[in-house]
Amino acid sequence: MIISGKEISMKIKEQLKEEVAAIKENYSRLPKLVVILVGDNQASKTYVRNKERGCAYIGIESEVLKHDDTFSEAELLAEISRLNNDDSVDGILVQLPLPQHIEEEKVLKAIDPNKDVDGFHPQNAARLFLGQQSFVPCTPKGMLVLLDEINYDLKGKEVVVVGRSNIVGKPISLLCLQKDATVTIAHSKTKDLKKICSRADVLIAAIGKPKFFNHEYIKDGAVVLDVGINRDENNKLCGDVDFEDVKDRVMAITPVPGGVGPMTITMLMQNTLEAFYKRNGE
Repeated sequence: MIISGKEISMKIKEQLKEEVAAIKENYSRLPKLVVILVGDNQASKTYVRNKERGCAYIGIESEVLKHDDTFSEAELLAEISRLNNDDSVDGILVQLPLPQHIEEEKVLKAIDPNKDVDGFHPQNAARLFLGQQSFVPCTPKGMLVLLDEINYDLKGKEVVVVGRSNIVGKPISLLCLQKDATVTIAHSKTKDLKKICSRADVLIAAIGKPKFFNHEYIKDGAVVLDVGINRDENNKLCGDVDFEDVKDRVMAITPVPGGVGPMTITMLMQNTLEAFYKRNGE
């Protein structure tokens, strides 16, 4: 089975669109997301454009504040402070990576946790760790939705997450633990990676290496969630998993493109609506 994040995210976007239409009827304003983009990173520009399109489609108000590389850390922190205090803004997202002269951790900590729709503020990360209500990072949240859509129960399953980033690896590990899975986090220093991966009921690949995981890493009947977005030898988009090599032995797999990626933007929209409701006392 190929898990189409494109189709599933479209279905959720239609539901969100209906929600926003109801908000329009019942509230004095619409939910609003503000994205801050600093610098000239082409991939970041693409992501931000996709976020704008997502907002426009479901009816959320969005604003992109673009700055060049000379924008200082102090100026960025002042902008975030202004947005924290703006009652018309529900979600604030600072597009990563930031230019080298700006300290990422300081910037993420400056965002009001109640407007942190990316789920990267230490307070939201701690809440996720403790199993409390929080904003969940969009990519891991989307992966759980994909598993729910194929009615896959994680209880008692062995999940191997390859990659330990704060954005994907760590949060998806915690989310799977909350679903009663047995979780192993593997990474670049892991010994005998092949052996560990090949026992996984669910393999989550998030290392940024094109077509790294072939059939030797994957057991028959496994579910594979591929977070990688890379270019292959022909400059075509591909994931961390060699899709053609493994597709016939897995139970289900996400393709690249069209798998996990579309879910990330949709979960951002969902988090923005959650922030709106929360700030309206719901």
